Amino acid sequence: MKKKRIAFETFSLSFLDIVSCGFGAIVLLLVIIKVADPSVNNSEAEALRSSIDQMQLKTQDLEQESITYTTLLEQGLSRQQDLEQQLSELADSYSRLQDQLHRNTVEKSARQAVIEHLNAARQSLSEEMLRLQAEDPPRLADAPIGGVPVDSEYVIFVIDTSGSMQQFAWPAVRQKMEEILTIYPRVKGIQVMNDMGEYMFSQYAGKWIQDSPARRKAILKMLANWMPFSNSSPVEGVTAAIKRFYATDKKISIYVLGDDFSRGSIQDVVSTIDSINRSLGDGSRRVRIHAVGFPVLFKQPGAELNVSRFAALMRRLAEDNDGSFVGLTQLQ
Repeated sequence: MKKKRIAFETFSLSFLDIVSCGFGAIVLLLVIIKVADPSVNNSEAEALRSSIDQMQLKTQDLEQESITYTTLLEQGLSRQQDLEQQLSELADSYSRLQDQLHRNTVEKSARQAVIEHLNAARQSLSEEMLRLQAEDPPRLADAPIGGVPVDSEYVIFVIDTSGSMQQFAWPAVRQKMEEILTIYPRVKGIQVMNDMGEYMFSQYAGKWIQDSPARRKAILKMLANWMPFSNSSPVEGVTAAIKRFYATDKKISIYVLGDDFSRGSIQDVVSTIDSINRSLGDGSRRVRIHAVGFPVLFKQPGAELNVSRFAALMRRLAEDNDGSFVGLTQLQ
């Protein structure tokens, strides 16, 4: 007789055991794992936010410091450029002072010689000298007067019309002009220019004015109020006169009346005049150059050098060009 098998249901005791064990494992895991306290999480989040805020503040401070340092750096660069510019200007000033010192050293001897010459010229005629002068025999037609040769047939005046001459020396200029004309009783031609080469009478520009008593009177009258622009340097007028009127068939005398030579090289002027007023076969010059120096600037501080330069230039031109230089010691 066969045994009857016992039927088992799907959800048997073993299955329940397995389910129970799984549930127990889950409970055990929950016990092992520590569940975070919400209050603890909130505190950490707040601390993190505070730290972030502090970092943001520090970042802002660093940005502000960066702007400040950048501004200081730009100011420092600008200051450096200013200092470099000042240093360059100081270097230029130092160079100019060295040049001026060199020029002063070179011209010191010439200035001293001129001053000594002017001091030596301070003399007056005694009664005996006046008597002897009255007893002198009549001079020859071509004999010098006061050391000034008067053999020229044509006379040119180059007059400094600068402000210093107009303000302080003009009466003396007119007087000397008249005295010079007197020692030339008769010439073939006269011309009057200022130190810039501008003609007194524009209608006679580049031409000779025919000599006559009426013309001389007109020249002296015009001179009283003649005030053309001047740079207070005789160079332009002298060179213009020689270049325009130089002629191999004429004897010409140029009379320079001035007080100042403030710029330019004396040697350059001498060389220029030498090239246009060429020496003749016997060593003489076709154009004589005479000069009268007026002591206008002696009492003005810092102007003594210009007076000495004028005297040195005119004395050299007179020596090289068969003329005479007279340095006045007073204006009356």
